[in-house]
Amino acid sequence: MFYQKEIEILKKKGLFRERKIYQKYLIDLASNDYLGLSKISEPFESTILQLQQTGEFSPKASMLVNGYHKIHQEFETYIAELHQFESAITVGSGFLANFSLIESLVRNGDEIFMDSEYHASGVIATRVLKDKQVHIFRHNSISDLEKMLKISKAKRKIIAVEGIYSMSGDTLKKEFFDIADKYQAILIVDEAHSFGVIGDSLLGVFDFYNIKPQNNHIKMGTLGKAIGSYGAYILASKEIITFLENRAKPIIYSTAPSLFETLLSHFTIKYIVKNRTILKKMIQERKHILESELKIRKDGLIFPILVLNPIRVIEIKTDLEKKGFLIGAIRPPTVKQSILRIILNADINIDNLKKFLKILKLQKDIRILF
Repeated sequence: MFYQKEIEILKKKGLFRERKIYQKYLIDLASNDYLGLSKISEPFESTILQLQQTGEFSPKASMLVNGYHKIHQEFETYIAELHQFESAITVGSGFLANFSLIESLVRNGDEIFMDSEYHASGVIATRVLKDKQVHIFRHNSISDLEKMLKISKAKRKIIAVEGIYSMSGDTLKKEFFDIADKYQAILIVDEAHSFGVIGDSLLGVFDFYNIKPQNNHIKMGTLGKAIGSYGAYILASKEIITFLENRAKPIIYSTAPSLFETLLSHFTIKYIVKNRTILKKMIQERKHILESELKIRKDGLIFPILVLNPIRVIEIKTDLEKKGFLIGAIRPPTVKQSILRIILNADINIDNLKKFLKILKLQKDIRILF
């Protein structure tokens, strides 16, 4: 066998992973379906109806050949205007969007400064760059980043951060926008886990801090989390979007994003905008319960609980499943130390949430992360 030895080592260390179909009766505290929109039929039905009227169901080719469709164009126009950016482009996935940005924007003589907790898609993209072009700063540390920026002789400086970090649940500090301006750097903000979750209009961290997008700002977001679809988008100045069209390999050489998923995203975002008041209320009610019980304060909906032993974290996850609750058990190398990852989806029944928290607090070997 080619890899059996490596597989057995993973099992012994408690790091083995496998796909699994979970029972539908489980109360979901593991998925990124932050607003519970994967179960809302209205956007889905509107999508089916419009696709039938359009008479085309697949993109057929890459965006630069013949795959760019009016559905893509209308979605891009809508989302750019919604977020007050000049331009937008749809991408096949959040992974591809991050790879597109980092692989293409960092040219000869440029340097990128990336948060140590940035998503794996961004980290992997840096591997196509020269080592001297890549700088990793301490998580959410303004001072560490500034030390690096001060001594940099780069032609262009690019900073990569997240609106809300996927494992720690930490919110991006507002000062990162200021430091990007101070050093005339391009600022990439991955809003995968902040769109639909924070901000007066639930539009993410720009909305949360009331920041008007500038020419040096890039916002990337996925369509597969709060939006309940699949794919991604990049928002930026017309100049940067045009450059990506011409240089970003995942955009140039991939089949254009799905028409169905793009259209579904368009209708779902409209649904979020229309219902943002009630959605915000649902989020706040459930956050208040969790925060008062666990004494964790987060802006978003990701609540990590430290469990040092990777084998033990799986045992706790399994025990919670037996009691009717599904929760994420995240282990190295995704994180440095194993965690239980609670996702406080806005549609979870309040009584079920209270029951879950009582059961959770009885578990041994957990450490609440403040």
